[in-house]
Amino acid sequence: MPSFALGGQACHENTFHCKTAIIMDARHITTKERLAIPRQEMPAQDPNVRKGNFEEVHLGLTPELAQMEALRCIQCKDPVCIEGCPVNIKIDQFIKLIAEGNFIGAVRKIKEDNVLPAICGRVCPQEDQCEKVCVIGKKRQPVAIGNLERFVGDYERLSGQRIDPEMAPPTGKKVAVIGSGPAGLSCANDLARFGHKVVVFEALHELGGVLMYGIPEFRLPKAIVRDELDGLRRMGIEFRTNVVVGRTITIDELMEEEDFDAVFIGVGAGLPWFMGIPGENLVGVLSANEFLTRVNLMKAYDFPSSDTPVFECKGKNVAVFGGGNTAMDAVRTAKRLGAEHAYIVYRRSEAEMPAREEEIHHAQKEGIEFMLLTIPLEFIGDEKALLTGVKCQKMELGEPDDSGRRKPVPVEGSEFVLPIDMAVISIGNGSNPLIKQTTPDIEFSKKDTIVVDINTMQTSKEFVYAGGDIVTGGATVILAMGAGRTAAAAINEKLAGTAQQFNEW
Repeated sequence: MPSFALGGQACHENTFHCKTAIIMDARHITTKERLAIPRQEMPAQDPNVRKGNFEEVHLGLTPELAQMEALRCIQCKDPVCIEGCPVNIKIDQFIKLIAEGNFIGAVRKIKEDNVLPAICGRVCPQEDQCEKVCVIGKKRQPVAIGNLERFVGDYERLSGQRIDPEMAPPTGKKVAVIGSGPAGLSCANDLARFGHKVVVFEALHELGGVLMYGIPEFRLPKAIVRDELDGLRRMGIEFRTNVVVGRTITIDELMEEEDFDAVFIGVGAGLPWFMGIPGENLVGVLSANEFLTRVNLMKAYDFPSSDTPVFECKGKNVAVFGGGNTAMDAVRTAKRLGAEHAYIVYRRSEAEMPAREEEIHHAQKEGIEFMLLTIPLEFIGDEKALLTGVKCQKMELGEPDDSGRRKPVPVEGSEFVLPIDMAVISIGNGSNPLIKQTTPDIEFSKKDTIVVDINTMQTSKEFVYAGGDIVTGGATVILAMGAGRTAAAAINEKLAGTAQQFNEW
């Protein structure tokens, strides 16, 4: 009997059939009985083991766990969870199919709206979106929508049963998508399904954008990203790497010389911010962007087998400055690279941290040391300009600021020096400046983000659209995907209109 692995466990087909029959009978249970089912926990690596490897932390739901979790959904008449999803996945419907044991049906249903379920199931903040508004969550733990989404994505890949979308007939129109991150990929998928020829331009040598260079292997295995990209290739989408739009070619040249009918800009926000304190030019101080790119994309953790080294972490003290998901990724990566002490230095308390609760929890379990209500004042180096420490000051929380979080206020006389060998700055990113420099008729905000009509994502330049972090600033994968889908729909409507005009002429 054939078998395949899900959640790190071998699952035989006869096991699926047996368990499915049992669950099918259980579909007739009452709402009260559904509510009595506890949330099914996803198996995970032991923290003491995983902090020494780059393998995925969570092992995934087994089919039995997935079906049991799906049974917790009471199939609301008004599924508000759909409204909580930026791409409006038909959550109630795909979960119902899982409960019935129709896993491929669930794959087909979810891919009507989300082309990257295995990715989104891993990295999207469901607790602040679909799960946050789950009706069951008012008195109990919400349905684990994210875990079920991941299960569906993994099932398609590991079972070998590929679900490719239906494609409209070719329209003869050609669209350029700049950037192969979440916004670009989502936009490209929808445009291809509409029948347009789509070419995606990526500045780096490997596709995936932030999915490849920004998120560590232990949170999002790169093989999964590559597999999802293969699905887009099967749709006829063309990818061109090592093309820096704004340097290799401009937007105007794409439209005038290569005859693209429309352009979508999804270049993200990859320009790292620094803190502007003394000593940031010392050897051993780097941005989270550089650190994670070297490790994730260029496999610096495997040096000297890989070509790109990263600053030596083994046996050293590493401090990451920031409290977001990227900061958690960086500090957990440093720990896996052998750091003796891996610190998070954050100016507010844990309650104000923007990182997902799950990521904070994982970091704590893995031995990350949190230095909260602490701000860096100056990096200290030796005569060779090597980083040796950071001068810090303790803080206390005052009144809320513009972000709604309580503003940190310095505590007089609380300065101290923390000995460190490496500092990673993770306080946010700015926008890619190349588009602004080379396409002056695109309007930018004071924060250097592209100004768009939020209903269509069209920029001030006709037939040019934008979405994702280049518009919103740093945000989530699923929000970027939602923007990509909005833009694709608007582009399709625009191109259909021009085709109609041409026919009338």
